[in-house]
Amino acid sequence: MTIKPYGSTSGRSHGEPGYKTRPKTKTVDAHCHLHVQEAADMVQGLFDQQDIPAFRHANQTTTNQNIQQIKDRFMDLTNVETRLEKMDSQGIDTQILIPVPFQHYCNVKNQVAFKAIETINNKLSDTANNRKDRFVALGTLPMQNGDVAVKEMERCVNELDIRGFQIITFQDGKELSHPSYDGVWETATKLDVPIFLHPNGYPEGDRLKNHYFINIIGNPMDTTAALHHLIFDGTMEKNPNLKIFVAHGGGYLPAYSARIDHAWGARPDCRGNNLKHKPSDYLKRMYFDTVVFSFDQLKYLIDKYGADHIVMGTDYPYDMAEDDPIEHVMGTEGLSNDQIEMITGGNACSLFKIK
Repeated sequence: MTIKPYGSTSGRSHGEPGYKTRPKTKTVDAHCHLHVQEAADMVQGLFDQQDIPAFRHANQTTTNQNIQQIKDRFMDLTNVETRLEKMDSQGIDTQILIPVPFQHYCNVKNQVAFKAIETINNKLSDTANNRKDRFVALGTLPMQNGDVAVKEMERCVNELDIRGFQIITFQDGKELSHPSYDGVWETATKLDVPIFLHPNGYPEGDRLKNHYFINIIGNPMDTTAALHHLIFDGTMEKNPNLKIFVAHGGGYLPAYSARIDHAWGARPDCRGNNLKHKPSDYLKRMYFDTVVFSFDQLKYLIDKYGADHIVMGTDYPYDMAEDDPIEHVMGTEGLSNDQIEMITGGNACSLFKIK
């Protein structure tokens, strides 16, 4: 079999391409990365990709491949015309632009990081606002300091038309449920902007060095750990109107949620933080993207969590991206036209206020 690093997935069989069978309603890809070189230049000498779990725990073969991928995909990550061509070939009307995962810079410990985050958000906003017919932007936040993060969130929403924020699932030693982030969740609720959770490798990754396991296993694992903390540490209970949107189908937890309910019912140490509901009830409030590759896994998410909580995405433009997201949804058996329209665009339009 020929390796196709940036082509159609080998995770399922394929039918008619999505651009041919797409619904007539607006289609939205809600998981698309954009690289901001100006910000990368600002943190040069203060930031090393090898400090990120996704790079730090990889063997040399994987590291070399990752370096090559960045070179291969640089135009896709930075050039608007290249991006638009790909969208047209996929049948995508609107992309939601989000920063590349390593540009959260949470391990950069000085004011330069805050300015770099501002630069990223300004660039994302400018790119989206220059083509409002095709793009919407999500920002990122300086999670080194919860108070600064809140101020940046307010600036982005009130001045830049940013529609939500990507937050990495583990913040340089701190869980997302850490008390210093309470204001972030409260402000996101007040401003009615979704938070998109995206992993960046697994911090305890010594067993995941080979075969790109730091991504294949590590990314869903880190997301899984983050969701457990948000639920069991009480963040979801304290913020009942918080909108959480999770990459890669939510990691492993959505497919194994009965285990957390069992623990909640069996053990007192799983009943702290005033949880008034079963853990899976908090999970069902979240939204999950479609980047799971197979028809049966996507159908499971739809049946378990509702078509109104599943949002089409790709992870563009990486080699772990879904190349034909519309075909993935359209080819999933048993979906009504209403469900297809919700997943391929309607849910994203509601979440991110896209007209």
